[in-house]
Amino acid sequence: MKRLLLITSLLFLGLIVIASVPDDSDAFYKEVEEWHQRRINALTSETGWLTLAGLFWLEQGDNTFGSASDNDLIFPEDMPKYMGSFNLQDSIVTLTVNENISILNDSLSVTKMKLINDHHEDRTDLSYGSYSWYILKRQDKYGIRLKNSAHQRLKNFTGIDRFPVDIKWRVKAHLEKYDPPKNIKVANVLGQVSEMSSPGKLHFKFDGKEYTIDPFSSSPGRYWIIFGDKTNEIETYGAGRYLYIDAVDENGETYIDFNQSYNPPCAFTPYSTCTLPPRQNILDLRVTAGEKSWHGDH
Repeated sequence: MKRLLLITSLLFLGLIVIASVPDDSDAFYKEVEEWHQRRINALTSETGWLTLAGLFWLEQGDNTFGSASDNDLIFPEDMPKYMGSFNLQDSIVTLTVNENISILNDSLSVTKMKLINDHHEDRTDLSYGSYSWYILKRQDKYGIRLKNSAHQRLKNFTGIDRFPVDIKWRVKAHLEKYDPPKNIKVANVLGQVSEMSSPGKLHFKFDGKEYTIDPFSSSPGRYWIIFGDKTNEIETYGAGRYLYIDAVDENGETYIDFNQSYNPPCAFTPYSTCTLPPRQNILDLRVTAGEKSWHGDH
């Protein structure tokens, strides 16, 4: 009898110990929700993707701009009719501002200046009222990316639908290294093709079936994944989704958390130049995790 009571007591104590062990899933759900909030904060910032108001490609020579219909680049109607011109000579863009137009750079009014494109850390940012813009370089194309911090799309934004967060979509992956890293051809929505460096092929299993995907080198210690799946054009954006993950550890392992899959900028605006998934990154799988299609006012 005493032995039975002792065993019962130990089992009871054991249950108490087990119940007091922290549940790792709590940390997982918290991490996903914190990521989602950062994502929303970036998207709804005064310079986020929801503020894009135009994309204007430059021709060689002078390109006049303003809201009047006889400009080469027709800006939104609430901007001045004739604002000035952008002159493109080979790869150099020079801005000339018309009289009585106050365009700012670093809070200072400018009349004429050479503009540094977005391939440089010290790119030139210009502004007029709630509008801002800079030079966009995409291979041999140069354009103006225009943003409006008072854009109606930003004011009307109410959030992004997501699949329910589910820990089963956080999968362990092993990297089969490319030696040396492999340059993979990827296309963008403009039809341009460029090469991006991949450290190797990630292998992961879901529901007992193995899949592979090629990540791209991002910032130190991070990979960027561009992928498509069988939910595209149904529940999710037709051109695929993006995802950042940690680089592999010393054992060549990492985790892919598809709960943090997010829509590319093209899902929100026609004025972006999104990269599309390479063929090998289109999964024969319904990834019911992460962001769904956005159905706001485009």
